[in-house]
Amino acid sequence: MAHSTADSWIGIDVGGTFTDFVLWQDGRLRVFKEATTPEDQSVAFRQGLERVGALASTAAPPAIAHGTTVATNALLERKGAKTALIATQGFRDVIQIGRQNRPRLYRLSQDKPRPLIPDALRFEVRERVNARGEVAQPLDEPALHALGPRLADMAVESVCIAFLFSFLYPGHERRAADILRAYLPHAPISLSCEVRPEYREYERTVTTATNAFLQPVVGGYLQRLEASVPHRSFRVMQSSGGAMGLATASRLPVHLLVSGPAGGVTAAHALAQRALETAAPAIMTLDMGGTSTDTALCHEGIPMASERDVGDLPVRVPMVDIHTVGAGGGSLAYVDSNGALRVGPQSAGARPGPACYDQGGQVPTLTDALLALGRIAADQFLAGRARRALRPSLARAALAQLGADLADASVPAVALAIVEIANAAMERALRLVSVERGHNPRDFTLVPFGGAGPLHACALAEALGMRRILVPAQPGVLSALGLLLADVQHSASRALLVPARQAYRDIETVTALATELTRTVRRVLAAEAVADPALSLRADMRYAGQSHELSVPLARPLSRAALDAAFARFHDLHRRRFGYADDALELELVALRVQGRGQAHALPWPRAAARAARGAPRADRQAAVWFDADAPATLPCFDRRRLVYGHRFPGPALVFQYDSTLLVHPRWRAAVDPWSNLILEPADGAAAGAT
Repeated sequence: MAHSTADSWIGIDVGGTFTDFVLWQDGRLRVFKEATTPEDQSVAFRQGLERVGALASTAAPPAIAHGTTVATNALLERKGAKTALIATQGFRDVIQIGRQNRPRLYRLSQDKPRPLIPDALRFEVRERVNARGEVAQPLDEPALHALGPRLADMAVESVCIAFLFSFLYPGHERRAADILRAYLPHAPISLSCEVRPEYREYERTVTTATNAFLQPVVGGYLQRLEASVPHRSFRVMQSSGGAMGLATASRLPVHLLVSGPAGGVTAAHALAQRALETAAPAIMTLDMGGTSTDTALCHEGIPMASERDVGDLPVRVPMVDIHTVGAGGGSLAYVDSNGALRVGPQSAGARPGPACYDQGGQVPTLTDALLALGRIAADQFLAGRARRALRPSLARAALAQLGADLADASVPAVALAIVEIANAAMERALRLVSVERGHNPRDFTLVPFGGAGPLHACALAEALGMRRILVPAQPGVLSALGLLLADVQHSASRALLVPARQAYRDIETVTALATELTRTVRRVLAAEAVADPALSLRADMRYAGQSHELSVPLARPLSRAALDAAFARFHDLHRRRFGYADDALELELVALRVQGRGQAHALPWPRAAARAARGAPRADRQAAVWFDADAPATLPCFDRRRLVYGHRFPGPALVFQYDSTLLVHPRWRAAVDPWSNLILEPADGAAAGAT
C-alpha cells in the first residue's frame, strides 16, 4: 500500500459560516478558522493557506485534503450548468414523470421537484437495448450528427446521456458520446453506464443528470484551487467517507454532495474506536455548525446508504447515512404568521451572520441566544483572536425586538425559547436515526462536534436518556480532521437482476462480473497512488417482488457456500430492519458492488497519556449563565488547554477552547480520558429522560 511522501497534511472543510483548517505537522495538530466566503469558497481557502504558510516549519508545502459544499450549494440553489439530456426515444420525460410517491399522503395537490433539465433541453434518439442486454434497435447515428450542431448553437455546457438498459450494454451510450464530442469539444459528457450502471430508470437518469449539471461548476472550482496551490498532493472528500483525486472528483462531482459531513462521521468513529476501545463503537454523532445539524448512528461501522434525497432529488450514489436538519448557530429566529416562534431552517450564513457579528444582521439567531444566555463568552470566541469581536449588546437588542413581538417577553425568556426549539429539532433528528430504526439511544454514546454541538449535548442526552457523551479534543474542526483520516476510496457497481437459483447455476458469470468490477476499482486507485487496496464485495438483495434492497457482504472466492452465507445474512438483516423474514421466499440478486480503500498517507495519532493527574482542575474564571428566565447561575469556567488526563469536575460548568464551547449541565460530571477527550456522564449514574 503506497503512502504519500508529504511531510505534512492539512484538512480544509468549508462550512456555512466558517472554513476549518487542521494542520498536521511534526506529529502535532494545529487548528484555525476563516470566515467562509459564500460568493467564492476559494477565497477563504486561499486565505487559510496563507496562514498555513506562516505556520509551516518545512520547505515542502502541506498536502491538502478538502471537503467542499460547492456541489451541494449548486444543486440546492439550481446554479449548475446548462445541461442537455439525450435519452432513448420515448423516455426523455422520465426525469419529470418520476415516481408516483406521495410525500404528503392527504394533500390533494402534490408538489413535484423541478427537474434539473428543462423540457427544451431534453432530446431523444432511436435506439433500444432489451432487458437481456441485447440490441433490439441500432443507434441512430445520423440523428446524433444532426443534433450536435443544435446543441452547440444552444450553448449547452454539459450533456447527460441515459439510454434504456445501458447498464447491460453500454455501447450505445459510449458511441453517442464519441459523436457529440466532435460538436461539443469543451462540454463534459456524463454517461449513465459510468455514473450509475444500475437499474431503476428514474433514479439512474436523475443521478447522471445531477452529475452533468454539477460537472462544469465543480470542475471549474477544483481547477482554480489546483492552479492556486500547484505542486501539492490534493484530494477531495467524497460522500461515502473516502477521498478521491482531483481528476476523479471533477469527473464525478455527484459523489461530493455530503463531502464535509462525511468527514465528521469518519473522524468521530475513529476517535470512538480508541476512546471506547472497540472496533465497532455504538455512537450517535451530532455535527452542529452554523447552518445545519447532521446526525448519524454508527452501530456496526460507519453507516452507508445507496440513495439519498438532496434538494428533493433521489441521488443514487454511496453516501454516509446522515440526516440533516436546519438547526445551526446561524438559524434565524422569527415569529410566523400564526404568532408562533420559529427557529430555522433559514440561516444568516457567514454574511451577514448573527446580529452579534456586527455585519449588518438584524434578525436574532441561535448564536445570539446562546451569547445572551452567557453560554458563549464574547472574549473567548475563537480564543479572542477573531477578526471581529462578538457584540453582546447587538444580540440582546435583536432578541428584545423579537420579544416585543411575543407579548413583551424578556430577553432571557426569548433566548431560552430559541434554544429549546432548536433542541427539539435536533432531538427529532437523533430519534429518526435511532428510535425510528429500532435502536435504543440508551445503548449509544453521543459524540457532539461542530462549533455548537457541545453546547447542546447534555440537554439532548437527557431528553434521550443517554448515559455517556464523548466530546473530542477538537470538536469544532472534527470534520476537517476527518478529511485527514479518510482513506482513498473508489466503488464500482453493476446491475445483476437474477434470481438466487440462477446465481447458483451461473456462479461463473457472477464471478466474472465481480472480477471486472475489481479491475475497475484497482485501476482508478492505482492512479491515486494506492497500489494494494483493501477490497470488499457486497450484493444488493431483496425478496422477489420487493421494490427495495438490502446490501450484504459476499465472501471471496465466490461459491455456493458464500452465496448461502450471504442469503442467511440477508434474512437476518431484513428481520432486524423490518421485523420479519421468510426463508421460503425467492431471493433476487439486484446488483454487485466492489469497494476499494487504501491509505494514501500515514497520520500517526498522538499517544495516549500514561499517567493521570490528581484532583480537580482549577477554574480560570466565573460566568453568569441562564438556565431559567428568573436569574442566572454562577458557573466555573475552564480553559480546555489546561485540562489533562485524570482531571474531573462536576457540572454545571463551561469549558472554553478555540474552536468550540462545552456546557456541562447540572447533574452531569466530566472527566478527561487518556486521549484528551472529555467524557461526560450523569452524576447520579443514570441519565434523566426516556426514549
